[in-house]
Amino acid sequence: MKRWTVIFILFLIKWSSLGYALSEEKTVLKIAADVVPHAEILELIKPDLAKQGINLKIYTMTDTTLANAQVSDGELDANYFQHHEYLKAQIKDRHLDLVSAGNIHVEPMGIYSDKYKSIKDLPNNSKIGIVNDSTNEYRALVLLEKAGFIKLKNTINPYMATTRDIETYIKPIKIVELDPSLVTRIRNQFDAYITWSSKILEAGIDLDKVRIFSEGGDSPYANIIVVNSKRVNNPAIKTLVRALKSEKVKKFISERYKGAVIASN
Repeated sequence: MKRWTVIFILFLIKWSSLGYALSEEKTVLKIAADVVPHAEILELIKPDLAKQGINLKIYTMTDTTLANAQVSDGELDANYFQHHEYLKAQIKDRHLDLVSAGNIHVEPMGIYSDKYKSIKDLPNNSKIGIVNDSTNEYRALVLLEKAGFIKLKNTINPYMATTRDIETYIKPIKIVELDPSLVTRIRNQFDAYITWSSKILEAGIDLDKVRIFSEGGDSPYANIIVVNSKRVNNPAIKTLVRALKSEKVKKFISERYKGAVIASN
């Protein structure tokens, strides 16, 4: 009787330890992100997610070309680098199965210059570099219009905007369309350049020294967590989004980026 009691106790110990081991297993979430501020924000919440059983693996990007296809195909669980309008254009152009899981922050797009201190200082025929990817080029052109350089056609398509959509040059300027990854790298070739604030921070540029015009905090271009449509209700994804929308993250964004990045509502 004692022998069977010992065996039974050992059996319970074995299964309880196995159950403990199983409970200790973590869900792995693989997410691609821009270096600044996206990956920095994700690193902030990584320990908090680990306590909730989620191992966040962050893959930083310098080229976002493949990031959406990788999420659509299931190679990655999510990505964090783009806004709604860019995502819509990507889905339409590449037939991807993607949705937004939540708004996280806004990166105001601005006009920057290493040579001039204000919009008024820019001379006639200034050379201005702007991003050339569909929806962001539209955003850059709208910024130039608000700054008083151009007037856009009423027929402009936000998803296919180019300099051909300029109706009138109010002030003579030369616009150069560039891949977003090049704008800050070759900025010394321009009198001014247009990109979003995270690219300025990522390049190690003092934002306050180069910003001469900017979108306000009411910009509709919130950066989002993007997932395959089949995973939008996944508990780990929901936990990730909750953590990114927490007061801890909002405080971090406010204190670290000083208005260059703004937490979404």
